[in-house]
Amino acid sequence: MIAVIDYSMGNLHSVHKALQHVTNETVEITSSPDVINKADHIVFPGQGAARDCMSELHKRELVDVVKQVAISKPFLGVCMGMQVLMEHSSEGGGVDCIGLYEGKVLYFQDHIGATDENGERLKIPQMGWNKVSHTQQHPLWNGIKENSRFYFVHSYFIAPEDKSIIAGETDYGITYPSAIAKDNVFAIQAHPEKSADDGLQLLKNFTQWDGNV
Repeated sequence: MIAVIDYSMGNLHSVHKALQHVTNETVEITSSPDVINKADHIVFPGQGAARDCMSELHKRELVDVVKQVAISKPFLGVCMGMQVLMEHSSEGGGVDCIGLYEGKVLYFQDHIGATDENGERLKIPQMGWNKVSHTQQHPLWNGIKENSRFYFVHSYFIAPEDKSIIAGETDYGITYPSAIAKDNVFAIQAHPEKSADDGLQLLKNFTQWDGNV
């Protein structure tokens, strides 16, 4: 069974539908710690503000549950579900996050110029399709070509202390980590459920992944 963690901050139904499209496994949207702990695979989606995200996780007593399953089961973080794996986000005046990995979440506007190297205006949030380059081999990249395009919507990006966990990078004024991977965890800033065939391939790869690299 695949558990999609429900904390009222994710595009849950699109993620649920996309997963059902690529697997015959049961996919359940849930906020129940018991159901999450019994699941074989965990999807941790998210969108919106980091402070609201952390508030909902604390309110539902899910912070420790997320930490536990992230070290014990195949785990996929999506968008905000990747960002809050860091220690701290600068969003909304700053908020402490789950802290699975050392590092911060930073605001694009504080780190990029008004235009890219071609003179194109860089809007915030980054919204639309962009390339992801693979910085490490990983089972979730199987069948996905280098520099394939994924769909992004975000104003903040992660800056992990341990650069070895970076699994993908994207250019938007700067080159930033758009995917991370370590042990049984893979997380991506883009929305695979909105990223056409390559996004579905990534989700399919996840449903077949045993957590080993």
